[in-house]
Amino acid sequence: MKIKLILRVDHPVLGHTGDVIEVASGFARNSLIPQNLAFPYSEDAIRRIEKKKAEAGAVRSEMLKDMETLAKRLAGLELNFVENVSAAGHLYGAVTAKRISEEIAAAGIEIPEAHIRLAEPIRVIGEFEVPVHVHSELNASVKVWVVAKEEPKPVGEGEGEGGETPTEA
Repeated sequence: MKIKLILRVDHPVLGHTGDVIEVASGFARNSLIPQNLAFPYSEDAIRRIEKKKAEAGAVRSEMLKDMETLAKRLAGLELNFVENVSAAGHLYGAVTAKRISEEIAAAGIEIPEAHIRLAEPIRVIGEFEVPVHVHSELNASVKVWVVAKEEPKPVGEGEGEGGETPTEA
């Protein structure tokens, strides 16, 4: 059995403040109403929530402006990863969402690992556009460069320390 409620606060799954929702009666009775997340639906409740709805809308628009600024900062960010690479061009390790999140944090922007939308870890060298979830209505992307670490050249025979070659007696 479904029951109508009015959300008191923004909820990431159910909706925004003031939205009229229909949920299972058990969910309403055991979770939403006791936690003060929703009112039972009534005309009086609609009048009570109108002011909070306007305030929440203002807060959301302000937060969206901040998130747009963050998205612009992320769009200008380029991350470089120097990795050990096989002769075929494959990495011995991988560049993961966690490593990308740590590099973004090192640049002064805190983005949770879960917001890095990397389908699978990067295992080859190259240039990649990695999507980042910034806000429910906003995504950005970060440019990631994966380059090979240069190996030291091996020392040729006869050119080692001392430079001496054995002589016959």
